[in-house]
Amino acid sequence: MQAFAQVFNKLIRRYKYLEKGFEDEVKKLLLFLKGFSESERNKLAMLTDINAVAASLRKVSMDNRLMELFPANKQSVEHFTKYFTEAGLKELSEYKELQEQMSCGDPFKDIILYVKEEMKKNNIPETVVIGIVWSSVMSTVEWNKKEELVAEQAIKHLKQYSPLLAAFTTQGQSELTLLLKIQENCYDNIHFMKAFQKIVVLFYKAEVLSEEPILKWYKDAHVAKGKSVFLKQMKKFVEWLKNAEEESESEAEEGD
Repeated sequence: MQAFAQVFNKLIRRYKYLEKGFEDEVKKLLLFLKGFSESERNKLAMLTDINAVAASLRKVSMDNRLMELFPANKQSVEHFTKYFTEAGLKELSEYKELQEQMSCGDPFKDIILYVKEEMKKNNIPETVVIGIVWSSVMSTVEWNKKEELVAEQAIKHLKQYSPLLAAFTTQGQSELTLLLKIQENCYDNIHFMKAFQKIVVLFYKAEVLSEEPILKWYKDAHVAKGKSVFLKQMKKFVEWLKNAEEESESEAEEGD
């Protein structure tokens, strides 16, 4: 189901005029729900409502506190993992397990080994895993409410976790996924708006992100959230990347 959702999202991002038509077709589908089987209705609900649910959870700061939605006697990692695994949401249970490992201060090498084993066992792609790792990293700290202090706090925190993130950005698409996660996170949390460029530069220097995905994001792979602000922040760095690329190509030609 996730693969279908990603196709629709990519098409709508690239061809904005499709968005209205897609919304109209979804409304028509909703009128004929009785014609769908229970399994098909579940898939449709997941595709159409997941963003609204996620936005509502973020709005009340519950997106990182899902455990609190369970009865007091069932607020354990074991029950959380079992519940969401049985519901077909293995990625969410992996997220909680990862959070637990980070809060316990497990060594990065142990966390990386665990996550890669789970990826292989459950056939979870790296593009999904990097999103889980990013969310887990961002949820391990209480962020400062002052905008002038949060950027410095973010850089210090993310620099520490760069080796962990780098382990799951071995593909260009994974890097692009991470860039989009950073963009959405900085947009959803107003205190992070000015920190976007600093985070990207940090990850570039730490080899979490590479040149090509950054340029791709800047050109046409970004989402609408905070686009004008973030593109403006990134302009000088992107120009520097392009100049560095041209110089490298010139040196290579001279060497030939």
